Amino acid sequence: MTKTDAPVTETEAEGADFKPLTAQEAQQWRQRNPPISVWRIVGCQALVGIAIALLAWLVSGKSHVAWSAAYGALAVVVPAALFARGMARRRASAGAALGGLMGWELVKIAVTVAMLAAASRLVPDLSWLALLVGMVVTMKTYWIALMARPGVRKPVDI
Repeated sequence: MTKTDAPVTETEAEGADFKPLTAQEAQQWRQRNPPISVWRIVGCQALVGIAIALLAWLVSGKSHVAWSAAYGALAVVVPAALFARGMARRRASAGAALGGLMGWELVKIAVTVAMLAAASRLVPDLSWLALLVGMVVTMKTYWIALMARPGVRKPVDI
């Protein structure tokens, strides 16, 4: 029985060039990329939700449009806060962490769907368009929060 060599795939070729970081390089990387608090992102989302509701009120002149936009933002912020709280606990293993991530993401989705289902009963004269705008703008806030992190520095050429 002869053993034949399989062709080298692109992924394997890339892995051959992999070089683990030294302790000093890892420390430098951590200094250039400080962690960001998930609570800061949730707070930014809440502030953007308030701003969107105020803007909706100023543009439309109707309070029900502002409440609809605010409820849309709330349908993002409340589940995100639950997710952040659930993921704050340390897990004993990678499998437990992955299970927690999937479980809390499921909770987040379920709460969002439940809030949207209840929207027409909770917000008088609901404007679905304002609710959707409030949701989308609030959801996209975390990209801005991640890109505008304070303390992130460009890599230094060595």
